[in-house]
Amino acid sequence: MCYDCYVSICKPLRYGTLLGSRACAHMAAAAWASAFLNALMHTANTFSLPLCHGNALGQFFCEIPQILKLSCSKSYLRKLGLIAVSVCLGFGCFVFIVFSYVQIFKAVLRIPSEQGRHKVFSTCLPHLAVVSLLMSTAAFAYLKPLSMSSPSLDLPLSVLYSVVPPALNPLIYSLRNQELKAAVWRLMSGCFQKH
Repeated sequence: MCYDCYVSICKPLRYGTLLGSRACAHMAAAAWASAFLNALMHTANTFSLPLCHGNALGQFFCEIPQILKLSCSKSYLRKLGLIAVSVCLGFGCFVFIVFSYVQIFKAVLRIPSEQGRHKVFSTCLPHLAVVSLLMSTAAFAYLKPLSMSSPSLDLPLSVLYSVVPPALNPLIYSLRNQELKAAVWRLMSGCFQKH
């Protein structure tokens, strides 16, 4: 998404060549392949962990930090290595996103029309907010010390990074549709008038 915004704003005349169907297929395949390999590494390692502290998790989500609490100390270090690889992959994506948005905002600030700047910001800022929410909550959930772990903190964090961003994306992009926006405002004003 950020690369699409970058190309459409910073290099609009080359949009067709830089983001043709072939380029999009390559980017999607690279994203899916890296996500699949990352998930495969974690799954294989998780199934090979010896559990020394039982097998009952204290929350609904069966996630890596929760499983690590149940594993033995030697296998714990092996799993931390895999988490470090995942953090490096995530950080690489984050740097790419930040670089793209810096270029976008530099280009946007050169747009003379305020309406043009508003249109670009209304397109890019929701995406940046969702990505920031996903990465910050996931980083906190996976990188916080185990001493800070508690079921009352772990469950909301899991929901924040695994449920909220995928739910927000369609909502944000559908709210750009004028008909849907008008229907939501009518619904909201009707709710407030009843109270």
